[in-house]
Amino acid sequence: MPVPQVIAAAAITTASVPSTESSSSAPNAAASTATSAAAATAGSAAGSSGRHQLRPVKYNYADSFATTYVVSVVGASIAELVTYPLDLTKTRLQIQGEAVAVALTPSPSGSAKPNMQYRGMVATAFGIVREEGALKLWQGVTPALYRHVVYSGVRICSYDLMRKEFAQNGTQALPVWKSALCGVTAGAVAQWLASPADLVKVQIQMEGRRRLMGEAPRVHGAAHAFREIVQRGGVKGLWKGSIPNVQRAALVNLGDLTTYDTIKHMIMDRLHMPDCHTVHVLASVCAGFVAAIMGTPADVVKTRIMNQPTDELGRGLLYRGSIDCLRQTVGKEGFVALYKGFLPCWIRMAPWSLTFWLSFEQIRKMIGASGY
Repeated sequence: MPVPQVIAAAAITTASVPSTESSSSAPNAAASTATSAAAATAGSAAGSSGRHQLRPVKYNYADSFATTYVVSVVGASIAELVTYPLDLTKTRLQIQGEAVAVALTPSPSGSAKPNMQYRGMVATAFGIVREEGALKLWQGVTPALYRHVVYSGVRICSYDLMRKEFAQNGTQALPVWKSALCGVTAGAVAQWLASPADLVKVQIQMEGRRRLMGEAPRVHGAAHAFREIVQRGGVKGLWKGSIPNVQRAALVNLGDLTTYDTIKHMIMDRLHMPDCHTVHVLASVCAGFVAAIMGTPADVVKTRIMNQPTDELGRGLLYRGSIDCLRQTVGKEGFVALYKGFLPCWIRMAPWSLTFWLSFEQIRKMIGASGY
């Protein structure tokens, strides 16, 4: 081979050697980069896992006892303000048949006739507005709100605690008899604690009617009513009528809490519906109806005992107790008198239950709490 060609071939071979080394080193560099990336990813994952393991579990204060108590009081206060005129109308209807509320006046023929006319729910409500003023429909609402600070908070929280104790396998759905036991106990305890505020409320509600009948007012406000009750009967006088009050609350909560809890979970389980407003509306309407049926007779007895006049020792002048009041009411006015005021009672309980449960569930949802 000629010398120039040999020199050219050697030059070409020499030039091609670096290219071969460069191309062979590229896969090694890529492998090294991939290994480093994998190691970095593994280290990052390990660090992230470590951080997650060391991070403490956050406590959900929205589901705490204190938060549930406050939310239940707020929801009950909203419902009370919306439906209070119906409660006042119901109380007036229940009182109008008893002897103390009937003032007898001589008629032209010489016989005595009552000067108070029996009226229905609508006529009673319009009569209050016409004779006393529209704002009188909310007469006594202040002690009613005070009552819910104790009553609603205790009944909702105690029912929730007992339900969790009775729940099986961590589920909230209870058998009906266990739910009924929880509802009766929660309502009785809550009402016994809130009975003084309920007594003040009933007495204030009747003052407008007493003034129209020409009778001297007994109390001039919540504080005055409280002082008068303690002065006449001592501290224990604040619990006058507490037995029928507790009986009534036990029956009402048997209808309200038990029915709402049972119907709500039944709808969600059988119809496969989420925990939404539709479920709340259906369950609360059923709860209000059942509560009205079970609680109205005890409510009539409770209202009459609490409204009766007392002697210097705080003893009632008309009834010796709830059984005596029940006997006199049925004997003088018939069994139907026990359901006097049922329509306004149901009409009030239905929207009260609806307003309360919607407000309660919505507020819990807004603050991040779980469904009740």
